[in-house]
Amino acid sequence: MALDARQRTPDSEKITINLGFVDLGHVDLLVQDGFYSNRSDFIRTAIRNQLDRHSEVVKKSVVRRRLDLGLRHYSRQDLEQARASGEMLRIQVLGLAVIGADVTPDLARETIASITVLGALQASPDVKAALGDRIG
Repeated sequence: MALDARQRTPDSEKITINLGFVDLGHVDLLVQDGFYSNRSDFIRTAIRNQLDRHSEVVKKSVVRRRLDLGLRHYSRQDLEQARASGEMLRIQVLGLAVIGADVTPDLARETIASITVLGALQASPDVKAALGDRIG
């Protein structure tokens, strides 16, 4: 079953950076000379190069911190199963953590002990508010 545009999970998140005028000019020069298609292409490439440069350190840190890597979705069913087994979840994700739209604030508080997300957390405003003291 295909998801409509509103139901799709985005594959990226927009960020804003401040850049000095001379550095920005250098980026624009490289774009004009055809090295990059636009400023965003340059910035993504620079970030990927730095991540590659530090890949071993990142891998060790992911293992040490016991982070789930990538996309992790927590549905109402997942949380109800945790509640039924008396389990409190400690969510630790590097990437994107999604708490289902049908998860109530009460269910989230009953089943989620803590949330650490390096990347992005998607949840309803009510669930985020209910877990505010558990999001670190």
